[in-house]
Amino acid sequence: MRILLINPNTTSSVTDLVASHVRRVAGDAAEFVPVTGRFGARYIASRAASAIAAHAALDVLAEHAEGCDAVYLACFGDPGLGALREISPLPVVGMAEASCLAATARGGRFAIVTGGALWGPMLEEFVAGLGLSDRLAAIRTIAPTGDRIARDPDAALADLAAACTTCAEKDGADVVILGGAALAGLAERIQPQVPVPVLCSVEVGTRAVLAAAICGLPPGQPAPSLASIGLSPALTERLAQE
Repeated sequence: MRILLINPNTTSSVTDLVASHVRRVAGDAAEFVPVTGRFGARYIASRAASAIAAHAALDVLAEHAEGCDAVYLACFGDPGLGALREISPLPVVGMAEASCLAATARGGRFAIVTGGALWGPMLEEFVAGLGLSDRLAAIRTIAPTGDRIARDPDAALADLAAACTTCAEKDGADVVILGGAALAGLAERIQPQVPVPVLCSVEVGTRAVLAAAICGLPPGQPAPSLASIGLSPALTERLAQE
């Protein structure tokens, strides 16, 4: 199997980090093709950056999806997930959606911990869009955004562990999602300090996209042909298809 891994941030070191972790999880089950967004924010930490990233993700899919069996949107906010499914001939798995569904499948209530204060309300809206607000115990953020955490993960471990523990002990979470592409691999490092299971969003999304590729899950409902201007040739062509 061949899976397109989209990092809609424009920081290639984050792409490398995620790709390395994904390959460790997947082993020989699939070949992952990592692609970094061609334009946009260095790291998504606001609504504006997320909106731009959705366009960047569509651009990557149009350019690189050929020859792949599934698409992994490797960004915890899942920017453009619905739009990707609308134009994709392949199954598309979003990291955040897959993580929330996996957490609820365990029963009880879940929480999310990530970096960057602006992600709090953004993720509340995202969870509401999934219809899972009643299962959400809390969303807690620490001050450093994911790109800063990726540059110095050791400096963030104590704060991440403390936030996850607070979710369990004060918010009543039965499982905590450690969300963020740049936080790949940190869940296992803080798990011994947290009294409930901590899910790595990168790992959960990897397993979900492998399952989607194996099962051949259908893409979303196709959109009608769309005339456009100013987009990349590949995206222009993809949008124009019936």
